[in-house]
Amino acid sequence: MIKMRLLIGWILFFSCSLQASALVELIPEIKPSVVAIAIHNPTASPRIRFIGTGFVVGNGKQVVTNYHVIGRALDESRREAYVVVSGNAKNITVHPMINRRNAPQYDLAIMEIEQALPALPLADDNTYTAEGTHIAFTGFPISSVLGLYPATHQGIIAAVTPIAIPADNSRDLNIQALRQLREPYLIYQLDATAYPGNSGSPLLNVNTGKVVGVINMVHVKTTREAVLSDPSGISYAIPVRHVRELLQQP
Repeated sequence: MIKMRLLIGWILFFSCSLQASALVELIPEIKPSVVAIAIHNPTASPRIRFIGTGFVVGNGKQVVTNYHVIGRALDESRREAYVVVSGNAKNITVHPMINRRNAPQYDLAIMEIEQALPALPLADDNTYTAEGTHIAFTGFPISSVLGLYPATHQGIIAAVTPIAIPADNSRDLNIQALRQLREPYLIYQLDATAYPGNSGSPLLNVNTGKVVGVINMVHVKTTREAVLSDPSGISYAIPVRHVRELLQQP
């Protein structure tokens, strides 16, 4: 019995060591593809206000983020515009958005830019990533305070679960939750903490280095946790299959 416990202990130790090593090697590879989403206003101070995270896919000119990050109409009289910011700290490049595609039902958007950047590979969308899979996400949490320094958080996929859970009374649900109950789809519940600013961050399978989802806080929480007066700190992600669907649209 003691030998069996020691064997299991060594297996777990080496497994954790291999996962940590894989993440150390993965982070430098993905950081050039992770960008900040911002509002540019030439008359404001500061001129650039960071509002979320995105990541580059496809031909290098397509940036995935959450729809709620760039869904608000801007003040054109003040020449406000959504932009993509690559680089970090003070060494940044601002990329104007020249077009975009929206999928509000999945809280996804794709911004198109002119200059190509390194793109991240997307996972096969035929199956959902298994519960217990080691994942990580890189983004710009609370960038207005912490600055434009990409941070990586890790955990596991805790559950593959419906975006909306029926309540005992429909009065406990908001309009968005009721709409999602009519056309439900599955999302990832994560054993990892995302922060404001992480919306739009790529969720990666640490073992493959491929994107399996998009970190989402606002859209999912207001749907799944609509009946809670004090929402939890659980993090969620939209499966990458919905990114593929959006990329295929004209």
